[in-house]
Amino acid sequence: MPTTMRSQITVTGPDGDRYDEILTPEALDFVARLDAEFAGRRAELLVARAQRRERLARGEESLGWLAQTESIRADRSWRVAGAAPGLTDRRVEITGPPDRRMTVNALNSGARVWLADFEDALSPTWSNLVGGQLNLRDAIDGRLDFTAETGKRYRVGPDPATIVVRPRGWHLVDKHVIVDGRPVSASLVDFGLYLFHCGQRQLDRGSGPYFYLPKLESHLEARLWNDVFVRAQGLLGMPHGTIRATVLIETITAAFEMDEILYELRDHCAGLNAGRWDYIFSLVKTFGTRPEFVLPDRAQVSMTVPFMRAYTELLVSTCHRRGAYAIGGMAASIPSRDADANTRAMGKVRQDKEREAADGFDGSWVAHPGLVPICRDVFDRTLGEREHQLDRLRDEVRVSPADLLDIAATGGTVTESGLRNNIAVALRYLDAWLGGNGAVAIFDLMEDAATAEIARCQVWQWIHTGTRLTDGRTVDEELVRKLLAEEVTAVRDGTDAAGHRWAEAEEIFVRTALGETLPTFFTTSAYATHLVGRRSR
Repeated sequence: MPTTMRSQITVTGPDGDRYDEILTPEALDFVARLDAEFAGRRAELLVARAQRRERLARGEESLGWLAQTESIRADRSWRVAGAAPGLTDRRVEITGPPDRRMTVNALNSGARVWLADFEDALSPTWSNLVGGQLNLRDAIDGRLDFTAETGKRYRVGPDPATIVVRPRGWHLVDKHVIVDGRPVSASLVDFGLYLFHCGQRQLDRGSGPYFYLPKLESHLEARLWNDVFVRAQGLLGMPHGTIRATVLIETITAAFEMDEILYELRDHCAGLNAGRWDYIFSLVKTFGTRPEFVLPDRAQVSMTVPFMRAYTELLVSTCHRRGAYAIGGMAASIPSRDADANTRAMGKVRQDKEREAADGFDGSWVAHPGLVPICRDVFDRTLGEREHQLDRLRDEVRVSPADLLDIAATGGTVTESGLRNNIAVALRYLDAWLGGNGAVAIFDLMEDAATAEIARCQVWQWIHTGTRLTDGRTVDEELVRKLLAEEVTAVRDGTDAAGHRWAEAEEIFVRTALGETLPTFFTTSAYATHLVGRRSR
């Protein structure tokens, strides 16, 4: 643009059609006021997060229930605010980025809730971010009606899913929005712009401003979000408790603070979600150098292995004790044209959802509209006319810290196939992400950034712990580079070079999987060096 305002906020991203409808002086000033009040605390919490991770990696600190919050866990009287209009029935939720086509397809999918994702399923190009905000506002206003190049018309139907926005995590900044010479928290950009433009619109249509909160690592980070909610509602004249948030329990440290996270957000909280891939990624990232935490091939780490089973059992029992909804994890399969492969994949999806429904979850996620009927049928059979299973308190559940960390009971093996798959998936995902696509169909699965994160982290872990493959070879940098070169050759030979950025994808993988230290996220450095200022392809 650039546009400079009295609050010293500057937008440096390239201009686009109707961007001025989102990047208004009033909306940007709202974001700047939130940033001015909370940027310092955010920075302090990120430092504390990094220091704790270092202590855990070195074995200087052990994970367990927090002694200082025992009274919160012991007090059985408090409950969260719970469901708000549009969130009382969450049996099927669909996820995806808020591009125009996905927005229409998700809202019309038959799911009860759509997670409109500005985080892992969105490549954070400036056009994706601002365009996503426009699409959400247009959808709420009934203006999202267009015809694709194929001639197919897209418009939102009469009974759309409830929109729940997932902003980017606390660890990210948006380098296109600058306040006093520094980039603004990406969380506050996504949250602030949506709340400013769509919060009252949602209330006027009988819904409300609802959010999914990603990547929290402690209850103190949840407290920061709650304070942001209180301040934002005050600035916009909304009653206290208008906002509802569902927290993704997708880090190993957050799993030990579920009660505390619910308590901090109790006036604004609707539930918790079991974010399975990020949860495994967090475990590997936190304990990557410790041999006792080495996991087998990613495909072998199912939801039924003991440490994952403990995590989901604890989540359901904690939620229902506090009046919060428990939402199950992602079914990432996508329908296949191969009839036999499709039958197998859909059977696995049904089995996964049946396990969740039987365990007491109140709903679950799918990544593709074609999976909505399966998930809905499973939960219809369990719920019937009820909207949830909050009455199933699961008082019989007993989970200890040792259960959550029982990696040894996982079993399994590390194979060349698993190593190669991690390299192949990460490479393909990174190329798509660099091109502006954050939700990518790879090998019949809908993948997002969490998949690339766990893939490259496992490779790093196996190298640094000297893990042996089933054929006796040790995973080392030489072997990984050999397999990487083969995968790069395969994708280059099998695709048109136009529009692809294989060399950059390879460079990011090498930097984030083969370095001496393990970067906490690939998205932080790759965003700054490869995406800022670019348009989506």
